This record gives sequence, C-alpha cells and structure tokens, in this order.
Amino acid sequence: MRRRDFITALAGATSWISAGRAQEPRRVIGLLTSIAFGSYLGGDAAIARGLENTGFVEDKNISIIRRSADGQYNRLPSLASELVRRGVAVIVCSDAPAAFAAKTATSTIPIVFAIGTDPVKVGLVDRYNRPGGNITGVYNLLTGLASKHLELLHELLPAAKTIALFVNPNNPNHVYVPEALAAANALGLHLEVLTASVEGDLEAAFKIMVQQRADALVMIADPFFIVRREQIIALAARWATPAIYPVRWFADVGGLMSYGADGNELTQQMGIYVGKILKGARPADLPIQQSTKVELVINLKTAKALGFTVPPSLLARADEVIE
Repeated sequence: MRRRDFITALAGATSWISAGRAQEPRRVIGLLTSIAFGSYLGGDAAIARGLENTGFVEDKNISIIRRSADGQYNRLPSLASELVRRGVAVIVCSDAPAAFAAKTATSTIPIVFAIGTDPVKVGLVDRYNRPGGNITGVYNLLTGLASKHLELLHELLPAAKTIALFVNPNNPNHVYVPEALAAANALGLHLEVLTASVEGDLEAAFKIMVQQRADALVMIADPFFIVRREQIIALAARWATPAIYPVRWFADVGGLMSYGADGNELTQQMGIYVGKILKGARPADLPIQQSTKVELVINLKTAKALGFTVPPSLLARADEVIE
C-alpha cells in the first residue's frame, strides 16, 4: 500500500472510531425525591458538584431522569418502579421515604441516599461501615438535634412551659420523637406531639396547638412540611407562634429560627458516591457517611414582628442573621 493510501485509510478508521464513541449512550441516573426539585437539601447544584468531582457532567457523559412525588408519599412506589423499568444505572434518593421506595423496587440497581435520619436505626441499612446489598449514602443530624432545638427555644423563651412538636406519622423519622420527649423532660418542659400528613392537617394542628396553650413550636424535618414551609410560616405568623425549624429554608421565607445540617455538604457527598459507583464501586463497600456541619439562622425581622428580643448570646452564636 502506498504511504498516501495508508494515511487516508488510517484517517478514515480514526474518524469511524471517534464517531462511534460520540454515539455511545450516556449513563442514566434516576433522581427520586418526595418533594419539589430544588427544595431538597443542597438541590441539583450540590449533586452536580459531587458528580463533577468524579468526572461526570450532565448532558455530556450522563443523563438524569428526575421524578418527584411533590410531597405525596403514595406516589413514590410507582415512580421508583418506573426508574427500575427505565434501567437506570443508579437511583439517587434525596429523602428517607424515597429511599425506602427505591429499596422496595429493586435489589440490584445501586441506590444512593441523602436522608435526615439514622439509616441503621430506621432499618434502611444494617451496618455503617459495610452497608451490604445495593444501597449506601449519607445522612445528616436533622433527627439527632431534638435536644438542641429545645435548648435554643428555651434560651429564647425561658418562661415557656409547653412546646408543640409537629410530626408526620407516615415518615420513618420517628426516632426524633423519643429524643425530643427526653430533652423536654430534662428541661422541665411539656411536649405536645401533634401530627399532620395530608392537606388540611396543618390548619387543624395549629388550632389544637393554640387550644393546648403551647408557647412555641418545633418542626420536625419532613418533606411534607418542607414543601409547605410558606404555609407553615404564614400560620405561625397568624397565631403569633415562635418556632424553630430543621433547615434554613424556613428562616429564608420568614421562619423565626432554624438549626440543622448544611445541605450542600450532604448532597455533594451523595453526588461523589454516585460517581464512584458509575466508575465501578459497589454500594456494599461504600461506608455510610454522616454530615457533621450544622448552621443556626435567626430571622430578626420575624422576631421583631412577633415582639421578641433575641438574646445577644444567641445572636452571637448564629451563623447567619437575617435582618
């Protein structure tokens, strides 16, 4: 073969290989959440940063199928099953109800979660170091902060005696309740546990809270409440109720005070785990990670509207003060 013919043939072969690679299908990730997209801890941007750290970028070498139950837990099983039928490479779950739905839907497709409760205590995994099976992830301190939430309220309102606690009975974050009861007892407080899980429950729960003469409110971390945070803030303002919330999104839209995990750290780590699995790591070998970074946010505008003076000691400890 003449040299010119060889070069032409080689160029053609190289072009064919490049074209073939360009047409290779992207890895597909399924993102399952109980709440509206952008409302979960850290959001899409933090997941994207974690994926980029491992070499994966959406619309370049991965695609993402997003499915949200918009706070309706009964939709999660069918959404999880759909992702399984689509044959996604990994299912990413931004909360505990979504993670349980995915675990029920598949025992083979890798699952990575970021949740606000201890995954061993609620039965999502068996162990921290080697979770086994097809599931791993990260969790934060949202349900380990009951005593801190009550201590902060007690510091703000030392004369308060009765505290209302809102929980969703359909969420497996039940470990928060016994922790809160123990913390309230240690502080000499009475804790009134009220439930809400469907539309209309919130109005009723606030009315019961007022009838029980509760001095303040603690809101548990739950997708149902997070989706309805603006409604909750409006009800708290209507009834002039000081409250502490588990994530800063409440304080950002007018909640008095929030104390909870840094969602960006948590969700970025979830993205890193997804990337590792796409590169061949097994979920069973990836230890459960715990987020340790928390933040206190105080909304001074809301405090003034409610007629409260926030102690200087509390303001000094705040990571952010909204004025």
